[in-house]
Amino acid sequence: MRWALILLFCGAGITHAEDWPQWRGVRGDGTWRAPALPAQWPEAGLKKSWDIPIGGGYGGIAVAADRVFVMDLQPPVEVARPKSDDPDGIERILCLNPNDGSMIWSHQYPVKYGNLGGYANGPRAMPTVAGKHVYTLGAVGHLNCFDVATGKLIWHKDTVRECKARIPDWGFAAAPVVDGERLLVHLGAEANGCLIACDRLTGRELWRSLNDPSGYTPPVLFDRPTGRQIVMWTPTHIRGLDARKGQLLWSVPYEITYGVSIATPIIVDDIVFVTAYWKGSKAIRLGPKATDHELLWESPRELCGLMAQPLHRDGYLYSIDKDHGLTCVELKTGKKLWDDDNAMTPRGRNPHASFVWLNDTSRILSLNAKGELILAELNPKGYHEQSRTKLFDGEVWSHPAFAGRHLYVRTDGAERWRGSGPHRLRCFELVP
Repeated sequence: MRWALILLFCGAGITHAEDWPQWRGVRGDGTWRAPALPAQWPEAGLKKSWDIPIGGGYGGIAVAADRVFVMDLQPPVEVARPKSDDPDGIERILCLNPNDGSMIWSHQYPVKYGNLGGYANGPRAMPTVAGKHVYTLGAVGHLNCFDVATGKLIWHKDTVRECKARIPDWGFAAAPVVDGERLLVHLGAEANGCLIACDRLTGRELWRSLNDPSGYTPPVLFDRPTGRQIVMWTPTHIRGLDARKGQLLWSVPYEITYGVSIATPIIVDDIVFVTAYWKGSKAIRLGPKATDHELLWESPRELCGLMAQPLHRDGYLYSIDKDHGLTCVELKTGKKLWDDDNAMTPRGRNPHASFVWLNDTSRILSLNAKGELILAELNPKGYHEQSRTKLFDGEVWSHPAFAGRHLYVRTDGAERWRGSGPHRLRCFELVP
């Protein structure tokens, strides 16, 4: 059957697909207003629009303002007599033409990575595009603001040197978050700087909050009747802050093994949900007052997630458990409904897949750890796979970008050191 005859609209009235300007998409909730997608991928696979070499890195890709933004790591400049404190790599921010992958502008600076827990392959945090500016955070704390159009460096902070940021074992991974005129950065800095708010136009520090160490997940903003709040999930606590000045409102102790607070918390109505690899999941119910909170339920063994970002829809959570794969639980009770027995992505030490909702339907797009792009339906009755196609060989942890009619994806190899071979940045057509 010809491609044109099997196209199905994922949502009524979708005439122009969205960009992907920040972590988890336009709304920060893992949803994408997509164009018409097929019921199945073509037998020959997706058409590749372009393919370019790129350096190492695990960070996601941002697409906005007719630009593609991504970070990578290049080898250091060779010197005749290297010293112990010489840079061991060069971090780059690349701005590319989405039509052909050609370079529009780039910026680079030397870095000293060291080991980074054995995963010193490149930057981890996704760029954040907001209006005329793009913000980046490197693996060892270089925070930058650029002009989107020209690449002009507006401001820069070496957060380790200037803010006393404490680099977590596997490097900084939380994307910067824009809230009005503030830029929020998860840094785990000394002197109560776990979260630091800066003036996003100048970089001037506005306030800092919490003495917790740095984890790997961005702060999450949400509005309540009592005012705008921030949820911070750190290696030691789940905390609620006043969004204006960073004042602590509530706190739940949660000591995470190896500090791997990674997956971004899910916040639905008055419930906050987090999931951890060794310690399982917790749900916290917030009350009518800004400081009201209680532990709603916890599941220390049934729902243990690591890097994969959970999704929520219609009162149900979908998250990858380390043993059983994609798992569905009821948000209000934690009751498990089903798991897919590792069908969507293989079981392993670090099981992973990135998946997003398509419009207001029950369909998802998933890029699994083996480089396969999957179309599937999720609902409380089960996982219903419709089609999968191979995009590349090897493993991948980085999150792709969905924009317009295209998918942008990088191969990262999920390797345990730099220089693990040539990496690629690829653009595929999702629709003809």
